[in-house]
Amino acid sequence: MSPEVTCPLRGHLPRFHPRTWVEPVVASSQMAASLYDAGLLLVVKASYGIGGSSNHSASPSPRGALEDQQQRAISNFYIIYNLVAGLSPLLFAYGLGWLSDRYHRKISICMSLLGFLLSRLGLLLKVLLDWPVEVLYGAAALNGLFGGFSAFWSGVMALGSLGSSEGRRSLRLILIDLILGLAGFCGSMASGHLFKQMAGHSGQGLILTACSVSCASFALLYSLLVLKVPESVAKPSQELPPADTVSGTVGTYRTLDPDQLDKQCAMGHPPSPGKAKPHKTTIALLFVGAIIYDLAVVGTVDVIPLFVLREPLSWNQVQVGYGMASGYTIFITSFLGVLVFSRCFRDTTMIMIGMVSFGSGALLLAFVKETYMFYIARAVMLFALIPVTTIRSAMSKLIKGSSYGKVFVILQLSLALTGVVTSTLYNKIYQLTMDMFVGSCFALSSFLSFLAIIPISIVAYKQVPWSPYADITEK
Repeated sequence: MSPEVTCPLRGHLPRFHPRTWVEPVVASSQMAASLYDAGLLLVVKASYGIGGSSNHSASPSPRGALEDQQQRAISNFYIIYNLVAGLSPLLFAYGLGWLSDRYHRKISICMSLLGFLLSRLGLLLKVLLDWPVEVLYGAAALNGLFGGFSAFWSGVMALGSLGSSEGRRSLRLILIDLILGLAGFCGSMASGHLFKQMAGHSGQGLILTACSVSCASFALLYSLLVLKVPESVAKPSQELPPADTVSGTVGTYRTLDPDQLDKQCAMGHPPSPGKAKPHKTTIALLFVGAIIYDLAVVGTVDVIPLFVLREPLSWNQVQVGYGMASGYTIFITSFLGVLVFSRCFRDTTMIMIGMVSFGSGALLLAFVKETYMFYIARAVMLFALIPVTTIRSAMSKLIKGSSYGKVFVILQLSLALTGVVTSTLYNKIYQLTMDMFVGSCFALSSFLSFLAIIPISIVAYKQVPWSPYADITEK
């Protein structure tokens, strides 16, 4: 009997063992992250609580004035926090990606998970010892010095790409996103209840942050002691690989692995001129589309926590947790969307469907007045995760497997850098417009989401299949 383990969602992956599954690391780290994110918001809100404010206004509506003051304080905290969290990994994430490509694929994952654990410990110590909230800036910087999310997610994407064939890669990567979403959903649903487990101002959030630290510790230990790097599924044979159906394209193309091309050249079968290099224009357009779309997503995600804390919603801790959990349902619906759409649509069509879905939902968020309206807007965003994940999958089919780490880090750092700028810009816009039109940031996100369709539509117009060699004839 063969020792192979088969999975219908994965395709044929030789010698694929459970220890090569990166999903347990993704699930536990995201559980820790969702608990941490909810805990951070609630701890910061408690630190800038209305009752504890020392600057009381004499305005006719002191409650509303103090609420606006609290909103600005929380917004200013997140501006600095997101700047530190976004900029600190820039010098280190690419180096970790390079080391992962050169020496061992787990380097970027393990180092970033160590940073995750230290930052979660920072929040736990802040709650336990009642340190000032500014200590959390240092926790964010410490996380960034170990690569942050950019290094972690690029490492996860590299392992996922190595362990899947080109024809199943979109499905493989969206499956990893599905696991991340399910873990985030569970963590967010529990976060509000865990935050209220201990009574008293000093004790609130202690159990929540302790659970976050425990999940982060499990993720680090699993990645160090259990996780193994999967073998690349690039075909080792010296002959031309058989025809394979590329996910998201209509028709069947003979796909070539860039690494396989090097082997063919060494065997005396050089490629034709014009086929030796990936389509740089296509990669550039994918980068532009991903960055513009990420601007819209990051801006919306950063403003939503502030939006739900003030009127007209004014949510409590449990409602905040439920609201965060609703954001993770898109991981499930996006997975199902890729599963269905990849059978009949091109990758570019799936990307544009996701962008329209998010843009429409963001536009509805701009006019939310009741809690049920918020969840309707979230439901419209059901395919919002498809674009960036499918763009990653498409880019992985245009580069060599030996370059996955560096390219994914460059993409992730580009998204992180633009995210830092977006976070600052959106928080300032929110502060300036929350008294006039509180949904202005969501309207801007809707515009950017539809704008991101333009570079993707150019790629679709060129009808470039997701293969390094677009002019290979259809069989």
